[in-house]
Amino acid sequence: MSQPKNIQEFFDENVSLVKEYIETKTTVYKLKATRTLSSVLGTLAWLIISAFFIFLLFIFIGLVLGFWFSELTGSFVAGFGLATLSLVLMIVLLTIFRRQIFIHPLIRIFIQAMTRDEEVAEESSKEYHDEN
Repeated sequence: MSQPKNIQEFFDENVSLVKEYIETKTTVYKLKATRTLSSVLGTLAWLIISAFFIFLLFIFIGLVLGFWFSELTGSFVAGFGLATLSLVLMIVLLTIFRRQIFIHPLIRIFIQAMTRDEEVAEESSKEYHDEN
């Protein structure tokens, strides 16, 4: 590279390099955002599917409890009433302890998903730089 005679020539020579650098950095940030978003969306999809299956589980548990209590009491109304009360009690307990059971673990899951992607990116970046 020849020595620039003045600042204008220096800028003229390096404008394309700066543009390429900015485009590369923009692409890297887009790829990082895409990776993080896809990881979070995958985790969210897994949580929604799990919630659906847990909902089905509660339905079947309610039916089993209803028929079991009906057998014990000799009345469908009393049996399913007791099953409903037990499920309402479970919902109240889950509501009271929702932070410990749901919110804090979900926060940990999302943080782990996001940091795991960053750690993988750092490791691959270190490997790339070590090779060169």
